[in-house]
Amino acid sequence: MAATAPQTPDASPHIPVLLGPLMAALATRPGALGGTWIDGTLGAGGYTRALLDAGAAHVIAIDRDPQALAMARAWAPSYGDRLTLVQDRFGTLDAHATGAAGVVLDVGVSSMQLDQDERGFSFQRHGPLDMRMGADGPSAADIVNHATEAQLADILYHYGEERAARRIARAIVTARAISEITTTRQLAEVVEGCLPRAKPGQAHPATRSFQAFRIAVNDELGELARALAAAERVLRPGGVLAVVSFHSLEDRIVKRFLAGAEARTRGNRYAPDIAPEPVRFHDLARGGIAPDAAEVAANPRSRSARLRIAARTDAAPAPPLPDALGVPDLSV
Repeated sequence: MAATAPQTPDASPHIPVLLGPLMAALATRPGALGGTWIDGTLGAGGYTRALLDAGAAHVIAIDRDPQALAMARAWAPSYGDRLTLVQDRFGTLDAHATGAAGVVLDVGVSSMQLDQDERGFSFQRHGPLDMRMGADGPSAADIVNHATEAQLADILYHYGEERAARRIARAIVTARAISEITTTRQLAEVVEGCLPRAKPGQAHPATRSFQAFRIAVNDELGELARALAAAERVLRPGGVLAVVSFHSLEDRIVKRFLAGAEARTRGNRYAPDIAPEPVRFHDLARGGIAPDAAEVAANPRSRSARLRIAARTDAAPAPPLPDALGVPDLSV
């Protein structure tokens, strides 16, 4: 199926989530917008444009999705050399700058990706079972049709927190033995057949499964762990890290990263105190920031979002430890 033409940001249905609270937090930190910012998830450009319009000296906007970069080229020239567009994964964002003033990450899939039938992200739209944010690597159809039943169950349980993971995995294997599962509708029907009908107000039965396969296809949790480590390496002392997550798996990784960066090693009554490890980040929004009622009403997809903001200290970066952040190690 041919790809639809990229939309301009003003026509795009994508609304940047928690942008107001982020910009309000930056306004309380003198000099926060000085220097270079990295937007590791350009998308429709909401965060990038807000940072530039607020006076950021330079923004390096990164996205692994070539369509996001193509769309940005329609408005990027108005910012001149203050904006640099880069196609890359955000796990390597420190390859594009040093001493950055800030890093912002809007984690997960964007609304414009969900709304494009041909991308295969949504069970609400009929399209090829793809789910790739970039143009490389195995698609969701490849995993669904070739992973073992045990691998499918692990993906559904660890990436979708799906309690019926084994039942759904078994149903997928049974269905694909009859005919390959190549469309979003086919996969959604298999999952729906395993679970009770959703009650009013409940999520669609296939929500967790589609999340799980999307995360597996794009290695989203591993990429997030790498991005947090890269952000720590690239930020200057006092630089700001802002991360918007959309589900508990993502938020848990960010929370553990910041908790580990703040932790001090202490003894107890049975052992002497140990020299404290240097604090690497100061959490600027303890507990994170959730959207208010007005934002949820204007943008229902923001309902589960959480913004965490922290400031880098001058302590040396720690080596990345995905295991310590709770990133499942699943090989397919």
